[in-house]
Amino acid sequence: MSLKIEKTDNKNELKLEFTVEAEKFEEGIKTVFKKNARYFNVPGFRKGKVPFNIAVKHYGVEIFYEDAFNEIVPEIYDNELKENNIEAVSKPEIDIVQMEKGKDLIFTAVVQTKPEVKVGKYKGVEIEKIEYKVTDEDIEKDLKQKAEKNSRMVNVEDRAVKNGDFAVIDFEGSVDGVPFEGGKAENHELEIGSKSFIDGFEDQVIGMKIDEEKDINVKFPDEYFSKDLAGKDAVFKVKLHEIKVKELPEMDDEFAKDVSEFDTIKELKEDIKKKLEEQNENRAKYETEDKAIEAVCDNTEIDIPSGMFEAEIDNMAKDLETRLSYQGMKLDQYLKIIGKSEADFREEMRPQAEKSVKTRLVLEAVAEDAKIEVTEEEMNEKIKEMATAYGRNEDELKKNEEFKKYIESSIKSEKTVKYIVDNAKIK
Repeated sequence: MSLKIEKTDNKNELKLEFTVEAEKFEEGIKTVFKKNARYFNVPGFRKGKVPFNIAVKHYGVEIFYEDAFNEIVPEIYDNELKENNIEAVSKPEIDIVQMEKGKDLIFTAVVQTKPEVKVGKYKGVEIEKIEYKVTDEDIEKDLKQKAEKNSRMVNVEDRAVKNGDFAVIDFEGSVDGVPFEGGKAENHELEIGSKSFIDGFEDQVIGMKIDEEKDINVKFPDEYFSKDLAGKDAVFKVKLHEIKVKELPEMDDEFAKDVSEFDTIKELKEDIKKKLEEQNENRAKYETEDKAIEAVCDNTEIDIPSGMFEAEIDNMAKDLETRLSYQGMKLDQYLKIIGKSEADFREEMRPQAEKSVKTRLVLEAVAEDAKIEVTEEEMNEKIKEMATAYGRNEDELKKNEEFKKYIESSIKSEKTVKYIVDNAKIK
């Protein structure tokens, strides 16, 4: 096995030429044959019992080439990159130079490599002080949210629908006199003013009285997710059954007892204030960290290869797909619903991906320059915390090298951010 390395005309890009001994490629062919022997069917032989030389004669040895390549190359590729300290950050662009039985396998791989980071000033960066105060309005807003959760619905019978009411209606929509799928419901509770229906629908429900029937005319938005309905005029036949209003409890000591462990509204307000102050402190902390990191990134020279951004977008897409799977949905279905192509979706994620990649590279460079290390005690404490949080065996996690690398990187990143903030000049 030999490897020839040369730089391309593009920055942070290498062309690697691999030469694999003919014997190694032959082993790959035979391995692939053994794995797939049960599929070969030659007259005069039982299925799955065809000798290798007969299979080659009958089907041609070329049938094994692609699978043999995929069988042996990934391990060779990874090992050579490790041995030559090449940090590839993109998928390799493979080109087969020579692939024949009895000859050395020769192929090239063009890869982008981790860029050099010329980190600038990271000690003493200047940032504005970020601080959030808890106001009386904040406390009242929290109290109101608690009251909303403990409200009750009361029927109103002596007046017409007003903004803010909850109208219980039957409706059936049609376009050009033809009902459309999903346009019909009975006893649907609609909050007037919520803008949860097509623009103009809720406004026309206002003024209706119980048992009244009415035709409501609307127009679907041009960008509506259903192309069959987008931009079209529709008529909804609506019948009003009930009018309801939300009745909020009075915010007194009894209310405090009902919604909390406190006996008085004063104690409840003090607790709300304390919790809001903690939230504000955390918010200020995270925003301060972002500003400090942003300042360091601005002081850093770095030419990031496009492959790193594409890989980051891939990871972001996988994370979203995982979250969607919990709702029984696939990514392509989600994109169809929001009316976006995969290309549009990836382009929208690019700014976030670029920021994420640059931040990661800059923090790595600062950690190295500032000689920030992770102790064994810190590792063990974090692993114990993760094991408890996710119900995993602590000893098993300690044996998982990939997991340990992830934990070490996470701790080092956190320590680096703290180092930057602790040394920042906050005005």
